[in-house]
Amino acid sequence: MNLWEAILLGTVQGLTEFLPVSSSGHLVIVQSVIRGFQQPGVLFDAMLHFGTLLAVLFFLRREVLEILASLIPSGWSRRDFDDTRVRTGRKTALYIITATVCTGSIGLLFEERIHHLFTSPQTVSFMLLVTGVLLFMSDRFQGSRVEKDMNITDSLVIGIVQAMALIPGISRSGSTIAFGIFRGLDGAAAARFSFLLSIPAVLGALVLELKYIEAVSPSDMVIYLAGMVAAAVTGFLTLGLLLLVIRKRKLSIFAYYCWILGISTLIIRMI
Repeated sequence: MNLWEAILLGTVQGLTEFLPVSSSGHLVIVQSVIRGFQQPGVLFDAMLHFGTLLAVLFFLRREVLEILASLIPSGWSRRDFDDTRVRTGRKTALYIITATVCTGSIGLLFEERIHHLFTSPQTVSFMLLVTGVLLFMSDRFQGSRVEKDMNITDSLVIGIVQAMALIPGISRSGSTIAFGIFRGLDGAAAARFSFLLSIPAVLGALVLELKYIEAVSPSDMVIYLAGMVAAAVTGFLTLGLLLLVIRKRKLSIFAYYCWILGISTLIIRMI
């Protein structure tokens, strides 16, 4: 893999991480047509996801800081923070942790099988069709609950769904937002929780893949970092677009895209 291929893959990751079309699925498809592409484990993919994580941290910096501030002990200074905001922040933190534990437990249990799926464009194609169905159905629901109305069951369901999205082709953002909507959450609230939930999920995946870093030469690491930067920049630009689409309840647009891409890839692989 050369520098331009890394930047291309980073751009693909940034464009597809938040748009509900499965960034992992797109990476598998694009990587399958790059001659001689190899990576230790899925370290390069994990670094691209870290790039989009940086975009999330910047885009949702206010929400992240409020959650962190709510965890500060009451005896410490917490300016402009009333009890309601503290309780909301701590509840959100609890739900993020609960969902993350669900995702992490399932991910560790099936780690080797999931790695194997990243070499199968056919699996990606079928899972893209599933993602399309979820997105199409989500536009038929209209939730009204916001973050403060969430409960522990919501976090458990979304955490399990996020674990299923470890399979390439199942959009993490698309599936978690869809199931948040199915649970009665407002689309924007479901999206914000999905983005917040991606923070520990991506960090955990990166930590697991760091064991492969010794297999990457310094020159290749520069290429990996270039891909990560490309993912961060393009990811930030697509975040605002997704929130606009969700507010207008137009996720079906991406359902058609997933169906077309999945079917096209299956046909191409059979030729």
